[in-house]
Amino acid sequence: MIISHEYKFIFIKTTKTAGTSLEVFLSQLCGKEDIVTPIFPYEAHHISRNYRGLFNPLPEIRLAEKGELLESALQFASGMKFSKHLPAKKIQMRVPNSTWDSCYKFCVERNPWDKTISHYFSMKKLGRPWLTFDQYFRKGIFCLNFPKYTDWRGEKIIVDKVLKYENLIPELESVFEHLGVPFDGNLKANAKGGYRKDRRPYQEVLDNTQREIVAKVFKKEIDWHGYSY
Repeated sequence: MIISHEYKFIFIKTTKTAGTSLEVFLSQLCGKEDIVTPIFPYEAHHISRNYRGLFNPLPEIRLAEKGELLESALQFASGMKFSKHLPAKKIQMRVPNSTWDSCYKFCVERNPWDKTISHYFSMKKLGRPWLTFDQYFRKGIFCLNFPKYTDWRGEKIIVDKVLKYENLIPELESVFEHLGVPFDGNLKANAKGGYRKDRRPYQEVLDNTQREIVAKVFKKEIDWHGYSY
């Protein structure tokens, strides 16, 4: 997650959408007063800063569900005002209204069938090497991104732009031109790009049951962004 006062934008990091590569690129352009959250595992050239601080957790606690309530409480207790996957709704609570209103807010979304496979390999790499693809589906540990860029009810998109991973560079060029961010069309990073071992198209990986599970779980993302199998 990045808040750039210099270029007037807030980047909300979603899951399995080249977010880390984007953070590495943007962190090198940010000013000393900008906010850049840490990433794990660490990537060379990424420079985190200004993410710690106090905030009032009460507005969040009144709105949050059980899991988010605990997360807000732990972040408050540890002084972690901003974290890598902090959703837009919480960022809005933790920054002044003038910052939220004046900044261009954007994130990235991805075809959910493709994203699901990428997420599975990421989980295997980062702590669950024993996990099979069938176990992943049985456990239902999917990477829904829409709560990162919607309101507390998950019904309204509250960012200015949701870019598509499948068309990322052209869409970034448009956003960066609007913001005045220097960009030559190359992020110069492919963070976590080696996690996925099966590079077949998702249509060749998923069976019909898995295909339908993804369609049901990710219905909002599919409908909002026009994805299809």
